[in-house]
Amino acid sequence: MSEARIGPGLMNIILMGYRGCGKTTVGRIVAEKLQRPFFDTDALIQERLGKTIREIVADGGWKAFRALERSAVEELAGREGCIIAVGGGAVLDQQNVKELKRNGFFLWLTADAATIEGRLRNDRVSNAQRPSLSGMDTVAEIEIMLREREPVYRLVADRAIDTTARSVDEVAAAIIAG
Repeated sequence: MSEARIGPGLMNIILMGYRGCGKTTVGRIVAEKLQRPFFDTDALIQERLGKTIREIVADGGWKAFRALERSAVEELAGREGCIIAVGGGAVLDQQNVKELKRNGFFLWLTADAATIEGRLRNDRVSNAQRPSLSGMDTVAEIEIMLREREPVYRLVADRAIDTTARSVDEVAAAIIAG
C-alpha cells in the first residue's frame, strides 16, 4: 500500500473509525515511518479556531462543527501522499467520502466497545476536548454509536484492521505491510 498510486501522485491513506481506535496515534507513526505528512482533521479544526471541539459544539452545535470538518476534508483531499486521520463522524457525510475517495485508500481501525471505553477513560486530553455525542454514559454511547456507524464504516472501508489486541506499533506495521 505504501506504493499505491493514483494518476501522477501518491495516494493518501485515510484512517477512519470510532474514537479511541488509534487513528491519530497510529497515523503519526505511519507518517513518520513512510516519511509522509500527517494530518488530523479534528486537530486542524481546533488549531485554526483556537477552540476545542467541545467549545466549537457548545458555541454552534454539531452542525457547525460538521461544516468545519467538511471544509478541512475538502482541503486535505486535494493533497497527495498524506496520512489523514478523520473524525469518527466524518465519513457519515457522503461528500467527505466522495472527496477523500478520489485519491484515498480508507483504512477502518476497529476495536471492541470495552477496549474503546478503556482507552477513552485513560485519554484525559481527548475527553477534555470532545463532547458526548449522545449525552449518555460512555459505555452506552459507544455501543449505540458503533451499532449505528458500523454499516457506514464497512461500506466506506477499503480495508479494516482490528486494533483491540494490538499495540499502536503493531497496527502501524500492519498498515505499512499492506
